Amino acid sequence: MSLPSTDPVVHLLVVGHDEAGRAALVAALAAEACRAALRPALAVQGAAPGQALAAVRADAAVQLVLIDLHQGDEAVALAQALAQCRPELSIYLLLDDDDTRGLVEALASERVDGYFFRGDADPAGWVRILAAEVAETAATPFYDALRAYVAQAKDSWHTPGHAGGDAYRASPWVGDFHDFVGEQMLRADLSVSVPQLDSLLHPTGVIAQAQRLAAQAFGARRTYFATNGTSTSNKVIFQTLLAPGDTLLLDRNCHKSVHHGVILSGARPVYLDSSVNERHGLFGPVPRARVLQAIQDHPEARVLILTSCTYDGLRYELAPIIEAAHAAGIKVIVDEAWYGHARFHPELRPTALEAGADYVTQSTHKVLSAFSQASMIHVNDPGFDEHLFRENFNMHASTSPQYGLIASLDVARRQAVMEGYGLLERSLGFAAELREKIDATGVFRVLGLDELLADEVRSDGIRLDPTKLTIDISASGWGADELRDELIERFNIQIEKNTHSTLTLLLTIGTTRSKVSRLFDAMLRLARQAQKERREPRPAARLPRIPHFTRLACLPRDAFYEAGERLALLDDSGLPNPALVGRVCCDQIVPYPPGIPVLVPGQVVDAAILGYLVRLLQSQRSIELHGLAMRDGEPHLRVLREAERARLRPLDGG
Repeated sequence: MSLPSTDPVVHLLVVGHDEAGRAALVAALAAEACRAALRPALAVQGAAPGQALAAVRADAAVQLVLIDLHQGDEAVALAQALAQCRPELSIYLLLDDDDTRGLVEALASERVDGYFFRGDADPAGWVRILAAEVAETAATPFYDALRAYVAQAKDSWHTPGHAGGDAYRASPWVGDFHDFVGEQMLRADLSVSVPQLDSLLHPTGVIAQAQRLAAQAFGARRTYFATNGTSTSNKVIFQTLLAPGDTLLLDRNCHKSVHHGVILSGARPVYLDSSVNERHGLFGPVPRARVLQAIQDHPEARVLILTSCTYDGLRYELAPIIEAAHAAGIKVIVDEAWYGHARFHPELRPTALEAGADYVTQSTHKVLSAFSQASMIHVNDPGFDEHLFRENFNMHASTSPQYGLIASLDVARRQAVMEGYGLLERSLGFAAELREKIDATGVFRVLGLDELLADEVRSDGIRLDPTKLTIDISASGWGADELRDELIERFNIQIEKNTHSTLTLLLTIGTTRSKVSRLFDAMLRLARQAQKERREPRPAARLPRIPHFTRLACLPRDAFYEAGERLALLDDSGLPNPALVGRVCCDQIVPYPPGIPVLVPGQVVDAAILGYLVRLLQSQRSIELHGLAMRDGEPHLRVLREAERARLRPLDGG
């Protein structure tokens, strides 16, 4: 399979039954493309209808398809199949007359980008139109405007204070920062004082154009750029859809930003326990039956939010869940922070948007090529209130956004559309290769889908994103923290995360052959060392089981904003403090990893939760406990005073 070189070449695939006619059309179009000296260059090739799907799978440079079939229904079927495989393709049809065009538009208007008529044979004109299609698809309106403005070398009499890097340049103290960051990056760090670059808070120009192109690329009705991550994106959507007291169904395994969004929105959460692979300490999707039961039990619910895929690559079969939620009048949000690349390869689809989600948040920086903090919000909600959304978006967004982040979103979208399929095909190949080679060490083993799933979700249609490799290290004799340190200190390899018995590797479009080679070499050396030293496999060490959710005594927001009091987690004897049992927590207590809240504001503390936290503190040195208050070096829990609890409106059963 071919990938674009430094000088990109776009391939046009002409599809037709008549071999001689197809060859003549290919030759005519190729001659006109050569005469026009297009940039990027346009190469033309042909294929029979039965070969077309294989051709676009095998050649990532194919961006244009011209279907020359006399039967309208056959042309429509092929266009739909091609678009289903690679939705970023621009598909044109060669037609006999307007009657055929009417048929095509009725059946596949969203799949076809344009038409030519055989009776008006104009290869030169057709090439110009196709080249314009490529130019529109590959456009980066914001990045182009930013680059053009920087090239004009305007004197800066506005923010930011470093004035395009001039504050650093001649400084004996920080001049090295100028050299490290680079001239262009500093010149591009501009402010909202530059009208040519539009406003992220009220886009009407190049940012609006870039967002429209992103919506088209990702299959959304509308797309919004966010420069403070998916964390803030989730909160914006919550505040748009939820009023204080509204019921929200959420995966307990959601990112902490979702739980923060519960506090900010004033919503009443119904927490759904995730599936758990206890052997490896991995948390997966919520069982489908549990989600469907929650939808049935809470007809008042306004919103359901799920995470797909999970940190470890497990993705829901979303369509039946979304269908059930919509039937109950529930909006569906999907946190696709780790799955923003899925649209651009058929092995990874359907995406959440394709499955019917109303709102999707994506960390474009995690698996595509945007800068850190750069994310997108995609909207397909037919009842979308843009004014309300904009008010909430602007409440969280900075009035001084980093223009480099916006440009990186524009560029990341362009790369995903123009070469994402080829780069992901390469990444998937690397993933399969690493899986085979790591397994062959006889010491380390990449876990498959069946080994990652908990028993309760095996029949839920869950699939695995192959670009996330979870390596079982338990047979090696190495501890996970020890092995992680060996990789970084001896081999200069930084992994994504680890549990007590696994390492997680993330393959992206930036993964290269050299990196794959160095990683495997390191794993092989470590495996041989383990064998040479006769390291014994470590006994299966299991984290303490996370206790089930207890109940909410009040809304999380109400508990969070009370002053509360701080009680020690341990009593004078070093045992769990019994005075905490039955009290109401004011903060979110999150062991990391795995990052799942054990307590949320408003939740009642019981003996099981208290014992769990103490066991973590005393036995799991590599786990951080976020949310505890430290006083004189001792961990404390902020809980409601009894007078505060009595003053707050109780929930049912609270």
